[in-house]
Amino acid sequence: MRIVEIREHSIPISRHADPALPSGGLTTSAVALLTDVVRDGRPVVGYGFASMGRYAQGGLIRERFAPRLLRARDADLVSPDGRNIDPFRAWTLMMAGEKRGGHGERCVAVGTLDMALWDAAAKIAGLPLARLLADRLGRQPEPAVRVYAGGGYYYPRDDTSRLAEELQRMLRLGYTHAKIKIGSAPVAQDLRRLEAALKVMPGPEHLAVDAMNAYGVEAALSAASALAPYGLWWFEDVCAPLDFQTQSAVAAAYPGRLAAGEALFSADEARLLDLYGGLRRQRDVLVFDPVHCYGLTGFLEIVDVLEARGWPRTSFWPHGGHLFALHVASALGLGGAEVNPFCFAPFGGLHDDGRVQQGRAAPPDTPGIGWERKANAWALFTDLTP
Repeated sequence: MRIVEIREHSIPISRHADPALPSGGLTTSAVALLTDVVRDGRPVVGYGFASMGRYAQGGLIRERFAPRLLRARDADLVSPDGRNIDPFRAWTLMMAGEKRGGHGERCVAVGTLDMALWDAAAKIAGLPLARLLADRLGRQPEPAVRVYAGGGYYYPRDDTSRLAEELQRMLRLGYTHAKIKIGSAPVAQDLRRLEAALKVMPGPEHLAVDAMNAYGVEAALSAASALAPYGLWWFEDVCAPLDFQTQSAVAAAYPGRLAAGEALFSADEARLLDLYGGLRRQRDVLVFDPVHCYGLTGFLEIVDVLEARGWPRTSFWPHGGHLFALHVASALGLGGAEVNPFCFAPFGGLHDDGRVQQGRAAPPDTPGIGWERKANAWALFTDLTP
C-alpha cells in the first residue's frame, strides 16, 4: 500500500460570490494524492486544498513535502494492521528533519497534504471522514454541527445594501448566525455596515464581526469601545496574531465575547495566547484552522494543550468554512464550524445536497470528505487526475 503520485495546482479563489470583484489576488493549492489501492475498480485518490486566506503552497508541496511521502516505505506509511494508510504516520514522515518553530507557510503545505491523506484513508476504510476520525479517537461523531455563515467582505460599490442582501440570503438558507468583516475602513463606516447588518439579523447576539488582525492598540481599544454597546455574538481577530499585549488590553476592556487563533498555527503559539492574551476560558472562542495548523495532527495537539489548560472543547469553532472543517467539528465534538456559503468557490460551503436546519448541518455521509458531492469542487479536483 503506497502513494504513487501527488499532483498540485495553484488556483485563484475569491472572497466574493462574483469572482470579478477585487479580492486581493488570493490563491490556494489543490492536491490529488493517488494511491495503489483499488476500490470499485478505480484507484483511491485523496483530495485536499490549502483552506482559505493564506495563498497557494505549490513550491513547498512539490519540492519538500510530497517527495517525503513518495519515498516512504510501506511499513512507515500504513497502519499497524496493514489495512490502511495511517495519516498520523504520514504526518511524521512529512515533518522528518523539520525544526520546531518557523511555522510561516510550511504549516499550510503540510496541512494541505494532510487533508488529502485523511480523504484517502477514509475512502479506503469506506467511511465518512467524521466517522473514521471519531473511531480513531474513541468518540461518537456529532450527527449535526452548529454552523454559522462566514462572509460579509467589503463591496467596492453599494457596500451596505449588498451586505444586507448577502445576509438575507444566508438566513434564507437556514443559517441563524453570521459573521461580517470590519477593520479595513474607519470605525464610522464599519458602524454603518454593522447597523445595516443588524436590521437583517434576528438580533445582535446572532452577528459576529471579524477585524482580520487589522488593529493596533489604540484602534483596537477604540473599536472595542464602539462595539461594546451592541452586544454582538463575538469580536474576532482584533490585532496582530502575536500582539498579546493588545489582545489582553482589549480583553480587559471589552465585556463581550472575543475570538482568536485563526492566524496562529501551533500548540506553542496557542499556549502563549492562553498565557498572555487575556482570553476568558468560559466565554471566548478559538478559531484555529485545522488545515493551517499542520493538519489534524497539529490541530489535535492544540486542542489537547488548551483543554488541559481549562478550555472546554466547545470553545473551538474551526476557521475554514468548508467540508473538512465540518467533519473535524463533528468528529471532535467542537462548539461548531464556519461555513462560507457564497465565497471562496469552489471549496467554500456545504456539499450540493447539504442543508442547514435551525443553524445546524451534517457532514456528507459519503466515504471520505465528500468532495464528490460538491460539483464545482469535484470538477476542479478531477482535472488533477486522469
